[in-house]
Amino acid sequence: MIKDLALEQVVGQHHALGTSITLQIFGTQERTLLKKSFNLIDHYEDLFTVNRDKSEVMDINHAAGDHAVQVSSAVYGLVKLAVEQSRENFGFNALIGPVVKLWHIGFKGAHVPKDSEIKDKMLLTDPFKVVLNDQNQSVFLQMKGMELDLGGIAKGWIADRIRDLWEAYGVEAGIINLGGNILLVGDSPKRASGRWSIGVQDPKEPRGDNITSVMVPKCSAVTSGTYERYLIVNGKKYHHLIDPRTGYPVKTDLAGVTTFTKDSVEAEIECKRLFFAGHPMKDWHKNPDHIGAIFVYNDEHVEYDNFGQ
Repeated sequence: MIKDLALEQVVGQHHALGTSITLQIFGTQERTLLKKSFNLIDHYEDLFTVNRDKSEVMDINHAAGDHAVQVSSAVYGLVKLAVEQSRENFGFNALIGPVVKLWHIGFKGAHVPKDSEIKDKMLLTDPFKVVLNDQNQSVFLQMKGMELDLGGIAKGWIADRIRDLWEAYGVEAGIINLGGNILLVGDSPKRASGRWSIGVQDPKEPRGDNITSVMVPKCSAVTSGTYERYLIVNGKKYHHLIDPRTGYPVKTDLAGVTTFTKDSVEAEIECKRLFFAGHPMKDWHKNPDHIGAIFVYNDEHVEYDNFGQ
């Protein structure tokens, strides 16, 4: 009896990038590519991590205020993208680390810092104080105490590289899930339309309980939300998404926004742009790479941008 091979799949689990990773490849029972994928993820984590003392990004941070550091092309390209996006000042800032560490929300020792402490640390977050040299592939943080952290953009970039790897091996369909950062590869083998069903988390329910779902073509889905890490002091709730323009958690009626874009690194950037805007942005979906966005508000009402619900 001949099986429907398109629906056959291999699934692999891995822990890296501080999260649980699940990879699904359809149309095969061969697991070799899963192992190659996990090795590639680990390789990039070794380059980008700031959770260990040694990495190319930590080499840049250790040299802050002292000298420029030459890095590999992968690191330089991602640093350059992160710094350029940070300079747009829409809410994403790859240098916000010193302020985030001050609050420490979601970790032991979380507290509300003094206004003077926040102001001091904000001086270390200026993306225009990063010197990028394309010819040397070098990065220089001009002030001692500055820190680059690519955590807000690296998962998306790595997901895109895994997709590149799969396409090089001829994968027709698969799902890359880097801790909730989803990248759908090819057409879904489960539906004649080739569309995938993606659920959007209900912010008031346990992880996995969806408030809505949409059918989408191959794309990436990334969420920014206030509901997973927060601190309550004297009855006031402080979530972990710090506004780099103020140094305080961003004031918003949004519980979360999910963006659907062609590439995963773009979904990372755009979900932050829309989250910090706090509402759908005029003409955002006119970019052909922007498939749509879903806004979930604290009062549980849902707005759809470009999905027609």
